Amino acid sequence: MSMIRRRAIVRGHVQGVFFRDSARRLAQEVAVSGSARNLDDGSVELLLEGETGAVEQLLAWAHTGPDGATVESVEVQQQVPQGVAGFDAG
Repeated sequence: MSMIRRRAIVRGHVQGVFFRDSARRLAQEVAVSGSARNLDDGSVELLLEGETGAVEQLLAWAHTGPDGATVESVEVQQQVPQGVAGFDAG
């Protein structure tokens, strides 16, 4: 089992459209841990950790997001897995 961690900054109209809660629900469905939080510049930060395919599924979803979202860009950085459990959509 290959575990990876990615940090993604999602820019566009992504706050106030249930982006974080939708990310949390999908993460729970595919067994990805991490977090989603609003940033002061109007973007959303996703920290995703889990099996490669599951994390990639969430990153692919982030390019469109939930209904009502308008995603302009997704910037992804590789990170070292931390062994986190659960998903916080604060």
